[in-house]
Amino acid sequence: MNERHENHRPARLLRQRVAGFSRLMVLSALILVVGVPIEADAGGKRPTATTKMRHGKQIGKASWYGPRFHGKKTASGKRFNQYALTAAHRRLPLGTRVKVTNLKNGKTVKVKINDRGPYHRGRIIDLSRAAAQRLSMGGVARVSIEVLN
Repeated sequence: MNERHENHRPARLLRQRVAGFSRLMVLSALILVVGVPIEADAGGKRPTATTKMRHGKQIGKASWYGPRFHGKKTASGKRFNQYALTAAHRRLPLGTRVKVTNLKNGKTVKVKINDRGPYHRGRIIDLSRAAAQRLSMGGVARVSIEVLN
């Protein structure tokens, strides 16, 4: 290496360290921001389309999934069967049994949580096709969920 390039080596190492530190700071800031609700109202509560689980009950919108996922593995490791009485929930433990009530017509069905979801904002549970048919759901319905075990 000639003298000209040797003089630039410390500056290059310094730039690399500064760039690495900058990336670390940006990543840290992003991690901190994720926990802060963006659309908080004056009372500090975050507006949502669903309610939190209180006393084993939750009210919100339900949807269903079927043919496109039939036969694929669920979060529990078992294959999804659209004709079984199963459902997907974001936080309830896998294997939990819940009673789902369609608030429009009063029909109920007992399902087992075997998957994670729904991934659509504002929905609290994804039901199998069979469970949705028992509730006489067209597409999306307002439901109540009650934990059984």
